[in-house]
Amino acid sequence: MASPDIEQLVERVMAALPDGVKEMKQEADQQLRAALQRTLSQMDLVTREEFDIQREVLLRTRSKLEALEQQVAALEQTLQQSHPPTE
Repeated sequence: MASPDIEQLVERVMAALPDGVKEMKQEADQQLRAALQRTLSQMDLVTREEFDIQREVLLRTRSKLEALEQQVAALEQTLQQSHPPTE
């Protein structure tokens, strides 16, 4: 079953075809759908839902990294204050 995005794309392409080709609409429609399905199935695509999930994971990871960087900076500052460099 074709996705709604493929359906919209097929409809747009079919509407743009010249009248002579539109007469063979059913065959052209089937061929176009098959070609689009083959091409899209060969691509390394993810769904919007998968993308959004990974985006959220990345945002959480970035937030944790920033917090850890702040902790390390605070620890380094504390260490420098308790053991000042000797000259």
